[in-house]
Amino acid sequence: MNDLCADIGYKSINHFGEQLCGDHVEVNEFEEDSTVAVLADGLGSGVKASILSTLTSKIISTMMANGLSIEECVSTIAQTLPVCSVRGVAYSTFTIIRLLHNSVAEIIEYDNPSVIMLREGKVYDYPRSELSIGGKTIVKSVIRLRDGDIFTAMSDGCPHAGIGEAYNFGWKREDIAKFVEMLAPIGYSAKTLAAMLVDECYKLYGGLPGDDATACVIRIRKRAPMNLLFGPPSNRDDCDRMMSLFFSKQGKHIICGGTTSTIAANWLGKPLDVSIGYDKDSDVPPTAHIEGVDLVTEGVVTMSKVISYAEDCVGENRLYEKWSIGKDGACQICRLLFEEATDINFYVGRAMNPAHQNPDLPINFNIKMNLVQELSEALKRMGKRIKVSYF
Repeated sequence: MNDLCADIGYKSINHFGEQLCGDHVEVNEFEEDSTVAVLADGLGSGVKASILSTLTSKIISTMMANGLSIEECVSTIAQTLPVCSVRGVAYSTFTIIRLLHNSVAEIIEYDNPSVIMLREGKVYDYPRSELSIGGKTIVKSVIRLRDGDIFTAMSDGCPHAGIGEAYNFGWKREDIAKFVEMLAPIGYSAKTLAAMLVDECYKLYGGLPGDDATACVIRIRKRAPMNLLFGPPSNRDDCDRMMSLFFSKQGKHIICGGTTSTIAANWLGKPLDVSIGYDKDSDVPPTAHIEGVDLVTEGVVTMSKVISYAEDCVGENRLYEKWSIGKDGACQICRLLFEEATDINFYVGRAMNPAHQNPDLPINFNIKMNLVQELSEALKRMGKRIKVSYF
């Protein structure tokens, strides 16, 4: 067992005029710290391509997660999917990246652009070997993982971007590698890297993609724990136990809520400075400061804003530019939870806030529980490990 984890993110754009994407990415975690990601590119575009890629990726990821060989996967796909009447081929192209206990990566490729790997911020030429399965040439690689390794898998819509416009022969793999190499040192999440790569393809297509384009990025990094305290305990006698457990945990510490921050300040014996962190352009309440705490914010309003950003992040990720540079408490929490953290511990107090009992306010006693549940679900979809403790 090591302290490495995999940050996985992907994004697709559709062929111009098509409502469905002909590419599909499927991620399946089959053991602790073991994951298989499959990027499939269906033949053509539209509905048929979408069906082919979705079935291909789901079949392969499920079978490989259950320990079956690539030979069995390809054979099953060939027998399961209908044969294209024009091309005479029964399945889409695909790229498989299987991570075993976050220590070894197994890359299997069939007719997709080769995976780009970065090690120590530079393009790394990893070893490849070929094998023939059912008359098809499959490229296989086995790589022992290191902290900072980045893998970028893509459909052929990425290197085809810009053909006849920005580039005579498209955006070559070497140029895409340099693009990723330029962004890697900044520390973007895998999802952000994938989004930036696909957005660049969209620009090169002039906003009219001539093919579906998908990028799937896997970023290997060390685990970074984060701790978030939200609300005072229902029993006042539990304050010391709650604070002791919260501050004893490794990693950064975030406190949300006025009463909660007051309790924490008293427990630490430090003053609570509430005169800082105000962003006049934001609808989020100002932050505060306690020595020994990484971030202190207001509670319900701030957390509600964080959830709206989280739901967008696991979806279209259109609000990235806002929370990635925003100065208010919600944006700061987003950067810590979405970009920096890998393991997040929530310490949630069940105390009833008198302010929440005002019938003129659209909130109730369960609001904290609902907020934590919604945020936890969104963070799990980002690949975070979540633990919630109630007091």
